[in-house]
Amino acid sequence: MAGLPLRVIVGLGNPGPEHQVTRHNAGFWFVDLLARRHGGEFRDYRKFSGETAKIGIDGHEVVLLKPTTYMNRSGLAIRQLSDFYKIVPDDILIVHDELDLPVGSVRLKQGGGHGGHNGLRDAIAHIGETFWRLRLGIGHPGNKVEVIDYVLTRAPRAEEDLVLDAVGTAVDCIPLLLEQGAERAMTRLHSRAGKV
Repeated sequence: MAGLPLRVIVGLGNPGPEHQVTRHNAGFWFVDLLARRHGGEFRDYRKFSGETAKIGIDGHEVVLLKPTTYMNRSGLAIRQLSDFYKIVPDDILIVHDELDLPVGSVRLKQGGGHGGHNGLRDAIAHIGETFWRLRLGIGHPGNKVEVIDYVLTRAPRAEEDLVLDAVGTAVDCIPLLLEQGAERAMTRLHSRAGKV
């Protein structure tokens, strides 16, 4: 079974210590853990409007990106990096928080719309919609009016632990994704997600 030839993994979030532990930064948590697991160190690159780290996973070289442009302008950093390395959207994985999934669940898919997520909306505007998405469930506050405050605040400890556990499981699945492909990784992630 062919692996997925990912060359870039982008974590979406907002820069600055005041945003570090908010639900909206789950994508940053993911790439931070992936970098730690595989010996990568983030450095600030102005030409990419973000922080990047290079890691090797079982012989695959992958560039990690954390845009520092704030969520609603994430696409600029992704396009700058992909243009520089001549990377097509199909070889990019964007990791983000997902309101429409239960807390602690994980879903992997390719393509689709933005579902109201401003980071995805801007990414699609810059590179189209055929990139891969790793969606980390943070739950929904139940009222559309409360969404902005909800994503920009810290979750209660029990919920945060579920999201962090999901992040860890998803990071564990990246070697599988690269070696054996999306279907195998989806089977593992999605079966786990149903148990949360």
